[in-house]
Amino acid sequence: MVKKIQLPLQTASLVVGFMVWVILSSLMPFMKESLSLEQGQIAWITAIPVLLGSLLRIPVGYLANRYGARLLFAISFLILLVPVYYISEATSAADLMIGGLFLGISGAVFSVGVTSLPKYYPKEKLGSVNGIYGMGNIGTAISSFGAPVIASYWGWSATVQLYMVLLAGFAALNLLLGDKAEPRVTVSLKEQIKSVYKNERLWFLSLFYFVTFGSFVAFTVYLPNFLVAHFELDKVDAGLRTAGFIVLATLARPIGGWLGDRWDSFKVLMVVFAGMTAAGILLSFSLSIQLYTVGCLVIAACAGIGNGAVFKLVPMYFSKQAGIVNGIVSAMGGLGGFFPPLMLTLLFNLTGHYAIGFMALSQVALCCFIIVMWMYYQDRLTLALSIVENTVEAIVVTDKKGTITFVNPAFEQVTGYKKEEVIGKNPSILKSGKQDRAFYDRMWKAIEEQGYWAGEIWNKRKDNGLFLEWLTISAIRNDVGEVKYYAGMFSDVTQQRAEKASG
Repeated sequence: MVKKIQLPLQTASLVVGFMVWVILSSLMPFMKESLSLEQGQIAWITAIPVLLGSLLRIPVGYLANRYGARLLFAISFLILLVPVYYISEATSAADLMIGGLFLGISGAVFSVGVTSLPKYYPKEKLGSVNGIYGMGNIGTAISSFGAPVIASYWGWSATVQLYMVLLAGFAALNLLLGDKAEPRVTVSLKEQIKSVYKNERLWFLSLFYFVTFGSFVAFTVYLPNFLVAHFELDKVDAGLRTAGFIVLATLARPIGGWLGDRWDSFKVLMVVFAGMTAAGILLSFSLSIQLYTVGCLVIAACAGIGNGAVFKLVPMYFSKQAGIVNGIVSAMGGLGGFFPPLMLTLLFNLTGHYAIGFMALSQVALCCFIIVMWMYYQDRLTLALSIVENTVEAIVVTDKKGTITFVNPAFEQVTGYKKEEVIGKNPSILKSGKQDRAFYDRMWKAIEEQGYWAGEIWNKRKDNGLFLEWLTISAIRNDVGEVKYYAGMFSDVTQQRAEKASG
């Protein structure tokens, strides 16, 4: 029973964490008026929680693997009571920055669930499970919409203090209902980092999440104040529109995980980054609120689906280092939300518009699209090579002139020749002399006319011992029908023929 409630418990805990993480951006229109904040100060105040929330995800992912989700969620929520209260009493931009720095702990708890929950489910369900957990992002929508409504009646300070009740309640819930027997991983942080940091897949997945989750966080932080300042919407309307962005991205996340379970995650990511490229170009023009809304909603859908698809891939490649890899990838995603609001503000101050910033988003998404395509075909090549390397049949590949370019380990076992002894030579080194020229003429005529030949043939090993093999030779052609390679696959059937003859 305890194991079954971990997914809803940890998802609900993430909702609370994300609600707290965006307190400042959700209430910024109210704080701006009350404390007379400047635009540059606003950019830093809303970005600082994202920074610490990102960097802390690496150690939090490691600690979740070592001590379990129960303790990590509970301790994090209890610590957060202090900065939340401090923010509620803030009287200056400096107070908000200091409180916001420690508020980042609430964003770091994301690493807890993505590290803990895969321990309870098989690999084929991890995309969906991480997608459901990722719906905890809805917490940002609840704050973006709900906090301004409450603040319009009670004031922003009292609204912030209400979050303390949630934090204390969920700290208690995790202590009571969390899994005390969650499996632990005790490998040191240094050893885990050493085992993964040279793996290119880690950094590619980090880049993908940098763009997808970073876009989600950046738009969540940037939209409330931007919609008020640029389109002159009222605070509640801006909060409602931001909440709509968040809800769409959040609901799309489990869809991305489900699509990753059902189909190839790389194909899903191709569609995601193609969509983000187009949306970034759309947003880079001076738009009406209607077209701007379309661009933002496309970003929301693509970001949400991409978030789910990325975390389907992480446990597939790093099942033994899930804690540290989840921490690194999710940290990069958080950092992806830290820089864009600052860059957009800087570019606006320099140029008077946001076009360059949105165009940069489209170009980064396009780069990710290209990398995903490369990884997809690289994965297929790796799989094909793995099959060839591990098959029990001997395989030899030659160019169209008959020069050997590849042999697999089974070839070495059957013939006695090492790979380096045959690469660059002609397969005639295996000729036994038992077949006449007419035999080979018929063989090559069949290959030329039919594209393949199959039959029995006597060949010679390195030690001059003869063996009977069943051989298939196929012509490998390019897209225009030209023969580029010949592939031979064979197995030793000498013993089988002897047994048949004696029987």
